[in-house]
Amino acid sequence: MENKLTKRTWLNIIIFSLMGGVAWNLENMYFNTFLYGSIYEGVSAEALAGVMAPTTAISRMVALSAVTAVVTTFIMGTLSEKMKKRKVFISIGYIIWGITTAAFGLISRENIAAVFGLSDEVKILLFSVWAVIIMDMVMTFMGSTSNDSAFNAWVTDVTNPIVRPQVETVLMFVGFFAMIAVMGVGSLAQAGVVTYKAFFLGLGIVVTLCGVGGLFTLEEPQIKGEKTNSNYWSDLFYGFRPSVVAKNSRLYLALAAVCIYNIAVQVFFPYLFVYLEKVILPGIVFDVKTIVVAVVAVAALVAGIVVLLKVANKNKLKAYIPTIILFIIGLAILSTSTSIVVVLIGIAPTLIGYVVLQIQLSASVRDFIPEDKVGLFQGIRMIFSVLIPMVVGPWIGDIACRTSNLTIIEYGVEKLVPSTSMFLFAAIVAVFVLVPIAILAKKGVFKKAD
Repeated sequence: MENKLTKRTWLNIIIFSLMGGVAWNLENMYFNTFLYGSIYEGVSAEALAGVMAPTTAISRMVALSAVTAVVTTFIMGTLSEKMKKRKVFISIGYIIWGITTAAFGLISRENIAAVFGLSDEVKILLFSVWAVIIMDMVMTFMGSTSNDSAFNAWVTDVTNPIVRPQVETVLMFVGFFAMIAVMGVGSLAQAGVVTYKAFFLGLGIVVTLCGVGGLFTLEEPQIKGEKTNSNYWSDLFYGFRPSVVAKNSRLYLALAAVCIYNIAVQVFFPYLFVYLEKVILPGIVFDVKTIVVAVVAVAALVAGIVVLLKVANKNKLKAYIPTIILFIIGLAILSTSTSIVVVLIGIAPTLIGYVVLQIQLSASVRDFIPEDKVGLFQGIRMIFSVLIPMVVGPWIGDIACRTSNLTIIEYGVEKLVPSTSMFLFAAIVAVFVLVPIAILAKKGVFKKAD
């Protein structure tokens, strides 16, 4: 494999990661705020008491979405590996993924009441909450088929250890751009400038168009290994075999680090935008002090990311340790106050750790996956990066929020909102990322960049 990617390959990496980022960020950030701010908006205290707390609903939605993602990736990742095909799974998957995203905007308490003939407010709220959760699972199925299973395997197929850090860096920054783009449009939906229906419809259409374009631009990669007559069900559980785990110990240690890191992220991330909207934004005062701190924080963020990525290219271990420490320190700072100045100070080390760790860990996992078994390990990757973190993390976050018991009054009803304690719980979890990294260091895999 050549050490330079073609312009066409780069274009597809950027476009499909961008549109995938749009769809996933839409789900991860705004399905939660849609559930909290639209489905629960204006409900009575009796209806709220008869269903479940909004943070609990968010936790259950994230957990069930994670289960769906992992099961889907196992089934479809193994199927794509057995067929030695990626393009059809990516393109057709993105087309349907966009359609299901657009359809999400049709969910409302009024529509649910009309469809099921309901008049009782408790039942309407209950059915509406579960309609959002189930629709999220449907969208996740399509996203995991096209993005988690096929596109991630395709990226591994067309790259090698020399170019992967560069590719992972691009994927990370494209992901941030997608997040910012979704936040920009989503803020209009949260403010009521545009409806959630228009929000979901518009972004769903662009994801579908990406899939249509892929039918013409994507090239089928040269997947290592030939088609075999091996049993599909045997291949499905390939990564669980003790002999496979022992043979690929570096991969499973890297996945353990990914798992712990993502648990820490998921402790606060599902609740983050509700926290910002309901707790932080109402108290913001844009004075000179705030602006100066914001500028310094952004400068520190950019400088920190650039420096640590350069260090990682020479010595991965020297980058891993300070990155993890910065991530922990940032979360600890965020847990101390809701003051915008403290939040800005805490954001810089937190985002440095978030970005650099994501790039390093993702590149390490790709490097350690056997080149002739890429599709067979996508489900295993999802267990560590999605299933466990998205079940355990939000559950810990819900406990943190309930422990603090921070509430606000909306429409005369007291509602639980996320609190700073979720960042403290996340920081404690993040400390344990050091364990698998230390074991990998003892194996000598971080002495030099690959």
